[in-house]
Amino acid sequence: MNLREKLKKSRDALNRKLGLVFGEGVDENTLELAEEILLASDLGWELTELVLERFRKEFKLNRDSSWKVILVDILEELLPENKSWSSDAKPAVTMVVGVNGAGKTTTIARLSQAITRDGHSVLMGCADTYRAAASEQLALWGERLGIPVHTSIEGTDPGSVTFDAIKKAQTLKLDHVIIDTAGRLPTQKGLMDELSKVYRVAGKAMEGAPHRVLLVLDGTVGQNALPQAQQFMKFIPVTDIVVTKLDGTAKGGSVFAMARELNLPIRYIGVGEGADDLVVFDGRTFVEAIVGGND
Repeated sequence: MNLREKLKKSRDALNRKLGLVFGEGVDENTLELAEEILLASDLGWELTELVLERFRKEFKLNRDSSWKVILVDILEELLPENKSWSSDAKPAVTMVVGVNGAGKTTTIARLSQAITRDGHSVLMGCADTYRAAASEQLALWGERLGIPVHTSIEGTDPGSVTFDAIKKAQTLKLDHVIIDTAGRLPTQKGLMDELSKVYRVAGKAMEGAPHRVLLVLDGTVGQNALPQAQQFMKFIPVTDIVVTKLDGTAKGGSVFAMARELNLPIRYIGVGEGADDLVVFDGRTFVEAIVGGND
C-alpha cells in the first residue's frame, strides 16, 4: 500500500502549499502564510507555534535549510513513543469504544483479519446490543473473514455479552477476543456509566481484562474529536487511539495534536475502505507521507 497516496489530501494541505510559500524565501511574511497553512491542516495553535519557532531558529542559522527536513524532524519529535503491543494473557482481551459512526466495527473486523494473518486465533464479540443491525454487521464480517463471532439478541445486557464472549474464547482456547461496544456520545452519562460497567465485567470474566482499550476517533472531524476522547478517558482507562478515515480528509495534522494532548499512543490509522486499510501507526512513516516526497 502506498501510504503517501492514501494521505494525499493531508499531503496536499501541507507539502504543496508550504512548498509554494517557502519557494519565495523565508521572512516573517512567509512564516505568517505558513502559520495559516499549518492551522488549516488542523495542527492546532500550540503545535503550530512550536513549529514556527523552530523554523525561525533553523532558518536564522542556515538560510538554505530544507523546510521539509525541519518539519519532518519536528513532527516526529512531537509523537509519543509508540512501542509495539503484546500481552501474555490468553485470550488477550481488547475492548473497542467510540462515538457513533467513528468506524469501530470496521476497525474490529480489520484488526481481527490482521491477527489471523499473523497466525493467531480471535473471537469477535458484539456488546452493541442496542443497534438492530450491529450483530448482523459483525456476523457478516465474521462470515466473510472466517472468524468466529459471539452475539446475542437485541436488548441483552452488554456486560453479559462481554462476559460470555470472554468465557467462550477461554473455552475454545483462542488467542484474542475483541469486544465491540455501542457507539455513544460522552455527554450521555447513563451510557458512559454502562461502558464503565462493561469494562468491570470483563475483569470479572478474566483477571486483568480488558488488556487494552482502543478508542476509535473519526479523523475527518480533526481536533473536534479531542473533547470526545478526553470525556471517554474520564469513564474508562483508554490505552490506545485509532484514527480512522484519514484518506478522506486534509486534517491529518490533527493526529499530532491528538497524540500530544491525550498522551496516548496512536496504535492504528484507517486510510480507506479496503480490508488492508487499517495500518499499524509508525510516526516517521506517517510524517514523511504527509510532508516528504519530491512532488
